[in-house]
Amino acid sequence: MGPSNLITLIETIPPYWEPLKAMLSHRVGNLETEEEFLKSRSPLFFADRIQKPLLIGQGANDPRVKQSESDQIVNAMQQAGLPVQYALYTDEGHGFARPENRLHFFAIAEEFLAKYLDGRFEPLADIPGHSGIVK
Repeated sequence: MGPSNLITLIETIPPYWEPLKAMLSHRVGNLETEEEFLKSRSPLFFADRIQKPLLIGQGANDPRVKQSESDQIVNAMQQAGLPVQYALYTDEGHGFARPENRLHFFAIAEEFLAKYLDGRFEPLADIPGHSGIVK
């Protein structure tokens, strides 16, 4: 649910959040005058330098951090041959509100951490009602 490209994050702010643009412009960077600065702070443009495996969870209906933010970084990492796992929840927004989806993501995270930290995990069981799509 994190932004990968500050430029597209700001460009996709919904119209009803227009007052937030001034705050973001002040706190993060001004899209009109500081595009290179925003690019220099955006993980997407440094994806090839990521040295550790990445697990991304995203709500498809997130109005704050659009799905495209996750899609971009996942695609960049895949193209660079870097380990990335992506779980998209089709009926979630910013954060996972539905218990079924939270349980599903926790199980994925547990397995992911076990794989890369040489730990143990309980295999993912059927969790009825979750909307997760793992890529």
